Amino acid sequence: MKRSLRAVLLVLCGLGLLRVSLLTDLCLRYVKESMRPMLIVSGAVLVLLGAASAVLDRRAGADLRNQDDGHDGHGHDHSGLPRVAWLLLLPALSLLFHAPPALGAYTASRQPAKPVARQSDFGPLPAVSPLPMTLSDFTSRVQQDRERAISGRTVLMTGIVTPREGGWDLTRIIISCCAADAQSVKVRVYGGTVPSADSWVTVTGTWHPGGTLGTASAPVALDVQTVKKVPRPVNGYQDALPLPSTLTR
Repeated sequence: MKRSLRAVLLVLCGLGLLRVSLLTDLCLRYVKESMRPMLIVSGAVLVLLGAASAVLDRRAGADLRNQDDGHDGHGHDHSGLPRVAWLLLLPALSLLFHAPPALGAYTASRQPAKPVARQSDFGPLPAVSPLPMTLSDFTSRVQQDRERAISGRTVLMTGIVTPREGGWDLTRIIISCCAADAQSVKVRVYGGTVPSADSWVTVTGTWHPGGTLGTASAPVALDVQTVKKVPRPVNGYQDALPLPSTLTR
């Protein structure tokens, strides 16, 4: 690899990072929101390094051309990067022109449900219907709330459609740091037609009876009443409440 290509590679990598973190929200497909500033800084540093390298290489090239071949060398620059450095070119171009898709149903269908933190004290549920809930809160209420406050309540949740044998799951993919540590929270859905995989939907329904409510034997499942397709949230890697615009009245 010629020395001049080193600068091009650095600039391409930096521009790719800036595109997905500063100019768009694509970085939220791969990392959590708190890491975004670091990606922006890293992209800017790579661009500056590439520009500085280009200037230095140009000066070095001019010096080589001015050297006497019989004294200081033969007028050629043999410096460069290992061939393995070419492997950075494809990721850089990918970030610039065609970023990989976000994690979705394919990932969730191959993961067990993420264990929900144990709770011993549950407050009263708001007296609204349908009741907006996260998938984690619904799971906790179903399997840990001994007061069985979720019984008979119509709830409203938002997530990804993950097909499974005999039906589908409403899923939320949660990341702690980046896409590599992603885990899924799932609610099995009964009734209605199966929406297309990877669709974002808001559903209403009631707990699907089974086992003993308030214990681990109770299924984390919903008898669906309505299913409404909604846009993907900007940061879909959080188990968040449904957006206000998706709430039904």
